[in-house]
Amino acid sequence: MGSASTTKTSRTQEILRRAGESLVGGVNSPVRAFKSVGLEPLIVDYGKGARLWDADGREYIDFIGSWGTLILGHAHPAITAAIQEQAARGTSFGATTELEVELAERIKRAIPSIEKLRFVSSGTEATMSAIRLARAFTKRDFVLKFEGCYHGHADSFLSEAGSGLATLGIASSPGVPQALAALTLNAPYNNLTAVKKIFAAHPNKIAAVIVEPVAANMGVVLPAPGFLSGLREITERAGSLLIFDEVITGFRLCYGGAQTLQDITPDLTTLGKIIGGGLPVAAYGGRAEIMNHVAPLGAVYQAGTLSGNPLAMRAGIEALKILEAPDFYSDLNARAEKLTRELRAIISASGVAAHLNSTGSLATLFFTSQAVGNYADAKKSDTQRYAAFFCEMFERGILLAPSQFEALFLSAAHSDVDLDLTLSAVKESLEGLAAVRT
Repeated sequence: MGSASTTKTSRTQEILRRAGESLVGGVNSPVRAFKSVGLEPLIVDYGKGARLWDADGREYIDFIGSWGTLILGHAHPAITAAIQEQAARGTSFGATTELEVELAERIKRAIPSIEKLRFVSSGTEATMSAIRLARAFTKRDFVLKFEGCYHGHADSFLSEAGSGLATLGIASSPGVPQALAALTLNAPYNNLTAVKKIFAAHPNKIAAVIVEPVAANMGVVLPAPGFLSGLREITERAGSLLIFDEVITGFRLCYGGAQTLQDITPDLTTLGKIIGGGLPVAAYGGRAEIMNHVAPLGAVYQAGTLSGNPLAMRAGIEALKILEAPDFYSDLNARAEKLTRELRAIISASGVAAHLNSTGSLATLFFTSQAVGNYADAKKSDTQRYAAFFCEMFERGILLAPSQFEALFLSAAHSDVDLDLTLSAVKESLEGLAAVRT
């Protein structure tokens, strides 16, 4: 694997020039601009397994994995073959296929809280639709979310959100009417006292609480003991719905969702990323009593020409078939545990002020000496030091998220060689940072 020099050569420069003339900011999602790490955008040519190659042929060990989507790695042979086979049969019909039913049945078996579901094409569509449904079902307007949790870019969610907004330092987005923004209430993650105060201040007005059961958009932040069960108790008592946003955690930590591990039953769940096998798929679902309010059974309208797209359904089915293997998650999580254990040892030996949060194959290295349990803690991280660390790793051919406030995603495709090279790069990079600081 060659050096990942940050000096762009002609093909990358030419593509970047063309991108700047045709795409807003040269990208189709803000974090791809690499602004927070001080580099030009990466232009990817292709991926295979755990590795990517850029437009100039440089090779990287990839820990972004399409932001958690590719738990099996890039271009998995079974999924690629399934997509090719389905493409020859048709790519879009605008009518129901058996593939939609099969993927829905697999998801229902894996996540018992989902009795009925609706496929959409993006996580934003899923969360937006779930909130609309919750408001209709409860006949209430307010929604409570948590600071640093990102639920997509629908108007209701763009205040104190994580992910790209945290990366760019945007607290809220212009274009969201104040009247609508006022219906979204924010509480600190892991703070049940704050949640109780908000419910007391808005009696019989909160339609739903939406939460990432493991936060991964302010960086990885684990739920404190009792936090999720406390939310379940509060919402049940108040007649509000509990929505788990498992767009990232669904099928990431186990076969099912984080709710499976934590034994919490939400009213609604949103899914995405992994369930599409690398193609654009998301879903929202939950109790049949609630889901039956969605058209055509009910009056809550939501539609999409490409919802349940046959290519995406086939890819998702093939992915879940592989993930359902008895040893898949035990093997993946064992490798992740080895990686994070050795990372913590390297961090400790380096003397650099950093703290690693991890669970299963999710992890974030925060450049702060204190534990990170919510968004306020995460924002105390030294983002300039993270940018320097990112550049050191990038130079060594290791691709991390170009933001302090995102996660590292391990895939089943990462080999022992990949992990050994990564650990060596971390050691060298942190030593370099320590030397600069001293």
